[in-house]
Amino acid sequence: MTPESTSKWAASAVAVLAVALTGCGKPASPPQGEAAGGSAAQAPADKKPDAVSQASADTGNPPEWAGKELPARQIPNIPQAAEAYYSPDNIHVIAQTQDAAAQRPEGENVGGALTYTFTDTGEEITRINDHGQDACSWFVLPDGKRLIWTSTRDHMDMPLGSWSDDKIYPQGAELYTSDLKGGDIKRLTNNQYYEAEVTTSLDGKWVFFGRQIDGKMDIWKMRIDGTGEQQLTFTEDWQEGAPYPTPDGEHLIFRAWKTSEKTRLEKLSKETGQHNQTPMTIFTMKTDGSDVQPRTFTYDMNWAPYPAPDGRHFFYVRVFDGNNWEVVMNDLAGGEPQRITWSKTFDGFPATSWDGKKLLFARSAGAGMGSGLYTWVMDISSLNVGPENFKGSIPAKAERPAGWVEDPDIAAFSKRPAGK
Repeated sequence: MTPESTSKWAASAVAVLAVALTGCGKPASPPQGEAAGGSAAQAPADKKPDAVSQASADTGNPPEWAGKELPARQIPNIPQAAEAYYSPDNIHVIAQTQDAAAQRPEGENVGGALTYTFTDTGEEITRINDHGQDACSWFVLPDGKRLIWTSTRDHMDMPLGSWSDDKIYPQGAELYTSDLKGGDIKRLTNNQYYEAEVTTSLDGKWVFFGRQIDGKMDIWKMRIDGTGEQQLTFTEDWQEGAPYPTPDGEHLIFRAWKTSEKTRLEKLSKETGQHNQTPMTIFTMKTDGSDVQPRTFTYDMNWAPYPAPDGRHFFYVRVFDGNNWEVVMNDLAGGEPQRITWSKTFDGFPATSWDGKKLLFARSAGAGMGSGLYTWVMDISSLNVGPENFKGSIPAKAERPAGWVEDPDIAAFSKRPAGK
């Protein structure tokens, strides 16, 4: 079975999903039973739908899609969860799931998540943190012997806000490291900003993360002990986040949208009832913030990028006709993407194993589009995107499609304060 290439993309969709504006996944319900870090009690019943479950979804797939998707399975024993990432051992996974012990906004169906690890066979379920709200986590490279995660655990007196709405991101979300059991916790940041969307360099010496100050989101880095903070992006309009290291160790792949465009579309929606995707672009840049290069070239949503271990390909999310969110794969050198998932429900949050043989992604099982998200594993060994195919560097830039007009606002990435 070979994923098909496609060049026909949806020009518009139903309401913009707020979850698409953050690198952190939509929190879900907790694992069942006893976790090593404590009991994962059931969260209160949902009181109202959140931003990703407003639209109903026809979950019946067309018969012509049969056999087009590579073999995939849902991870057992793990109820709803969205964003998830592999350990370097290619077996253990880290994710956030709802937990009754987590702080939860009254009357809201957003939040209440704590960090868990488990195997991709649904075993060894371990709760890492036991209070506050958590988001965006990662195994510290290169050996995965420690974890790094986001939490409001030390700012529970501050307004909770929402991980899914950039206007009210949880201020006071800090970054922490811990051992694999949730012990030896070390706090890396100390302020009242939103900090999340966290990863590390391949050698584990640097932390890459998103920070929002006065409503502006930028990408930062610091040493693994929390010292040596450096801001990498300085744009006024672009809102960058979700930085992931590429296999050469010299670049980051990330996504960004423009506040001006998002505001314009929100105004248009209020005036006309017309709903459109928030346009997003996927970029790469060097780990010092220089050489920002666009890697997608469509005026719609290109979201949730993740680099393949071969240094040539990357996975991300596109929206097809009928508000159908699917995972695709593309070449960093340009060209048409290949469709990877084939389901009329929501598919998103792709992340490969470090050997390039498996792909984690979230798939909706609920009646509403994006509701009832569960973590799935796909066998992508036939795609040949493993580290054995890495050539030592990523493509310097992507070939632009014929007739493509570059967004002049991309030039903003090269305008850096003196000395930065």
